[in-house]
Amino acid sequence: MLIIPAEKKLDWKHPPVVTLGLMLACLLVFVFYQADDVRLQARAVERYLESDLQSLEAPLYETYLRRQIRLEGKADRVHELQDFQDLQAQQEDLWVALTLLMDREFYQYLQEEQDLLWAPRERQLWAQQRGAIEEELLARVSAFRLGLIPAETTLYTLITYQFLHGGWGHLIGNLVFLFLLGFTVERALGPGRYLLSYLACGALSGLIYSGLTFGSHMPLVGASGSISGLMGMYVAIYGLQRIRFFYFVGVYFNYFRAPALVILPVWIGKEIYDYWFAGASGVAYLAHAGGLVAGAGLVWLLGRSVLQVKDEFYAPEPEEQDRAFTEGYARAMASIGRMEFDLARRQFGELRQSWPDRFVVLEHLYQLDKLRPDLPAYRESARAMLNEALNRRLPERMVAVWKEYLRLGEPHQPLEAEDHNRVLFASLKQHDLKTAEKAFERLRHSNAPLLAQEASQLLADEFDKRQMPSKAQYYRQMPEAH
Repeated sequence: MLIIPAEKKLDWKHPPVVTLGLMLACLLVFVFYQADDVRLQARAVERYLESDLQSLEAPLYETYLRRQIRLEGKADRVHELQDFQDLQAQQEDLWVALTLLMDREFYQYLQEEQDLLWAPRERQLWAQQRGAIEEELLARVSAFRLGLIPAETTLYTLITYQFLHGGWGHLIGNLVFLFLLGFTVERALGPGRYLLSYLACGALSGLIYSGLTFGSHMPLVGASGSISGLMGMYVAIYGLQRIRFFYFVGVYFNYFRAPALVILPVWIGKEIYDYWFAGASGVAYLAHAGGLVAGAGLVWLLGRSVLQVKDEFYAPEPEEQDRAFTEGYARAMASIGRMEFDLARRQFGELRQSWPDRFVVLEHLYQLDKLRPDLPAYRESARAMLNEALNRRLPERMVAVWKEYLRLGEPHQPLEAEDHNRVLFASLKQHDLKTAEKAFERLRHSNAPLLAQEASQLLADEFDKRQMPSKAQYYRQMPEAH
């Protein structure tokens, strides 16, 4: 069974550049840097067989596996022993050699116990030939060079191992999950903090894995720990909010909603179960579990400071916003239909707070407030209409509202000088000098002498352009407003 969070939809208008960059980096590392691994391993096998090291190591390998099964309780290695014996019986020398070369724990065992395992002559021959293969070929394989080796953990390999992969299937699987989870977490944290969190999750996952497998020489590669960290961050960001999850079992798939944090112990439990019962599958389940814990822990510890989620992240999706707006708008219009104007005014006011960019809401509020021109609400909605019409470049609508307010609301609640000045400028741009002059008369009787002086100069210049000297002279000699 696989459970994947699927609450947010990708917004290609704001693409997840860091997530796409990480995916590209993993792909380029695999295609170019790791491209030589196959050749190096093939050459190592060839040299191994030419040196007849198999005759020295193969018998010891069976003894080594039996010892681990009986004395160290590693029952999962029974299958490895059986598979190795089958390869020898079928004379699959290439696969036998590859198995012996790639088991780094076995090689470490041979190094530590060589004095007891061989006579001096055989020991010298083994050390010389096996050492040359290790130094010249295997040491250059990407997993041994930049992979995370618990017995030799370094700061740089805690980062580099995240960009290495064991094959196309491993790479593609990780890239798919990185994309599905990454774009949401990047949207929540922003590119810079998201990148640091991704790398930190991978490093912490690697440290946890190294601590639990201390002394191991088997390299860990892949972005799985980092991606598990993203999963932990994902559910910790949402906390107890109910979000949507996609799941499939076999060929059946569907969606369900649940509190995000409820899924975290399910994921961790699955990784621990797989670790104990899946056998020697080569998948670092402990790294996955460590990544989940690390990701969730980072958000819980730093969620109010360094990793604080951006406020707009929790905004509903555009489709949900449109649906909520449509429902609220329909309720308000129904109230108007029932002549419940006070209720409609409150409903449109709530819509205005939630969707301040919806001009149609302001239009309705203005019409409702116009029913009581003696109240201050009409003045406020009229001024908002003037500003919105100006911002939307609707000068005709702006002038119409202004004239209507002069007729209905000005006797009760006068407009500000700035309102008349905006109408004057809009009228001049539309070459409507009659309205501009009317706005000037309102302006000059307001308590704004500087605005009045500037406006009179603008009118004088405009009349000069139209070759109307008497009008121009009139506005140039206009006394200060009073």
